[in-house]
Amino acid sequence: MDISVVLPVLNERDNLEVLIPRLTAVMKREHLSFEILVVDGGSTDGTRKAAESMGARVLMERRRGYAGALQTGFDEALGDYVLTLDADLSHEPDFVAKLWRGRSSADIVIASRYTRGGMAYGSTLRNLLSKVLNQWMRRLLSIPVKDVSSGFRLYHREALQELSLETQNFEVLEEILIKSYARGYSVLEVPFTYFPRENGRSHVRLVRFGLDLLHTSFRLWKLRNSVNSADYDDRAFYSIIPLQRYWQRRRHNITTVWARGAARVLDVGCGSSLIIQSLNNAIGLDFSMGKLRFLRRRGIPLLRASAFALPFKDCCFDCVISSQVIEHVSDDEMLFREMFRVLAPGGKLIIGTPDYDTIGWRIIEPIYGFVMPGGYRDEHITHYTRQSLIEILTRNGFVLEKTAYVFRSELIMLLRKPENEEVSASISASSRTTKAA
Repeated sequence: MDISVVLPVLNERDNLEVLIPRLTAVMKREHLSFEILVVDGGSTDGTRKAAESMGARVLMERRRGYAGALQTGFDEALGDYVLTLDADLSHEPDFVAKLWRGRSSADIVIASRYTRGGMAYGSTLRNLLSKVLNQWMRRLLSIPVKDVSSGFRLYHREALQELSLETQNFEVLEEILIKSYARGYSVLEVPFTYFPRENGRSHVRLVRFGLDLLHTSFRLWKLRNSVNSADYDDRAFYSIIPLQRYWQRRRHNITTVWARGAARVLDVGCGSSLIIQSLNNAIGLDFSMGKLRFLRRRGIPLLRASAFALPFKDCCFDCVISSQVIEHVSDDEMLFREMFRVLAPGGKLIIGTPDYDTIGWRIIEPIYGFVMPGGYRDEHITHYTRQSLIEILTRNGFVLEKTAYVFRSELIMLLRKPENEEVSASISASSRTTKAA
């Protein structure tokens, strides 16, 4: 099935008698296979009977509130895409065709009142509050979407799977958007003109909605600034915090200058960083599907795999990069043996990690953990020093060439795999033997 239409309703019989036939006409005109799911919150005006008489499937919401109605519809939807809109005719059914045409450009397509070309007709107070709340959410949560509260959306089904919704009312729209975006799904806004409902009374209570949204926004802020957010590294590069922005750009400068000119590059644990986005002839490897999902729109070759078992032949890369990765995984030298194995003789390894022997990092890490709870500080499980890391890398066959620091805290090292093929072959054989064992 192409598309499932989810309509949360409460006493909307008169509007549904106009809306459902118009939706059906649009779907047939676009040659789409579809279903219409009317999720009822306890109507008493004959909504259920009217919807069923027009071919819709009526469901009772399994959890009270607008959020529960949407979740019920998502759970029951059979289509490859899921369309949500209000049943009060404020969302023009004919606009669905424009949303459908945008599906190839993003995972979530939003009918937007506030992107260029969009309009909203309604009371002055309502429009003002809506714009203020949307700007607040967009700035606080650093999301490049101007209409975060629009309920007129087309979702690729995959973006809704395994989505745990915690809110109850209309703030669920922001929750869905932020959680999906944080998992790496892309968003497109299509200009849309909004008109007030034609019949009945709105179920939105602006003051209550504003308070609920403020409460939700702070919880979502923690998600946006945690390691679970797919664009965490990308966003840090453009941070409004001068120290964070400088740190990211200094790291980027050192790493890309050292990697420059390498013909074949592997970035192990690439995340969503600007390093992999700046490299030529590079493959990004990460275990996080969300971060890879975010990067795929950049046209970069990507692979989901473990750094402890790199899925490549021996000696196939001229440069391997591992920036801010090794401190996040267990202390296992297989990690370094695998990097050595896939490097060609004479190839470069660029590796970066906090140096826990520096006073700078011992001061910075607790401060960072306090300011950014849930950030990378909580993920550091292996603590390296310059000396301990040199000993490990030397033991695994690498030759140290250069070291550099960011704020005398983050250590970045340039090493090489020896040209001597006998040494390389010996280390590679040892790696394979250990792996087999």
